[in-house]
Amino acid sequence: MRTTRQQVVRWTGGVAQRSFDELAVEEPLEIRVDTRSLVVTMRTPGNDDELAAGFLFTEGLIRSREELRDVRPNKRNRESNSIDVFLAPDVSVDFKKLARRGYASSSCGLCGKESIKAIQRKFKPVRSRMKMASNHLLQLPERLRAAQPTFERTGGLHAAGIFTSDGQLVIAREDIGRHNAVDKVIGYGFLNNLLPFDEHVLVVSGRASFEIMQKSLAARLPMVCAVSAPSSLAAEFARTNLQTLVGFLRAERLNVYAGRSRVNFSGE
Repeated sequence: MRTTRQQVVRWTGGVAQRSFDELAVEEPLEIRVDTRSLVVTMRTPGNDDELAAGFLFTEGLIRSREELRDVRPNKRNRESNSIDVFLAPDVSVDFKKLARRGYASSSCGLCGKESIKAIQRKFKPVRSRMKMASNHLLQLPERLRAAQPTFERTGGLHAAGIFTSDGQLVIAREDIGRHNAVDKVIGYGFLNNLLPFDEHVLVVSGRASFEIMQKSLAARLPMVCAVSAPSSLAAEFARTNLQTLVGFLRAERLNVYAGRSRVNFSGE
């Protein structure tokens, strides 16, 4: 992940002094499909191929690895803020339809109950017998934090991680945006033929939003855990799609908002 050093004035113990601070870089990324611009999203540069693949997959624009022929930087863009995705010859994208859905200005998905119904027409509810012990769940935030080297230097990035049901880290990625970090880990799975993640858990460093649940459903993730709170729509989405949603996962506590049967509490 790219960072930059900037001069700051620190006020500590009643004393002001000049110093330097390391900040996470935030820059736009244009995702192009077959050389045609699809979306611009703000992100932290790094793993852009995973971000592009994950975005296309979680938004339902591609469904299998075979539909994606290649992902590579746009050579005409000197700032490396444009990436080209080339699809298989038999895969087509309706750009007019996508423009009506707002892809040209946002990668944050749709909102509201009607959106849940629309997503269900693309992705079925998750059917998985995966379970996880509460003591294993409580260890995941610290394991994710250990895989955040840029956060340690800047304190300014979100993270997402995919873990096995026994708590082993598969992949972790950082980004200025929560949804981008999720797209990157799912894109990693997509590009490396690891999907579906139907025996895994997604852990995010911040809150659990509707868009994160939408993306996790595309990857068939049965469990999503957030260090902070979920939104009401995220909880409703999880219940509707048979997913387990855990919030406030930290230290010795957690809240289960949906899918209680997948969590084995110690002492039960």
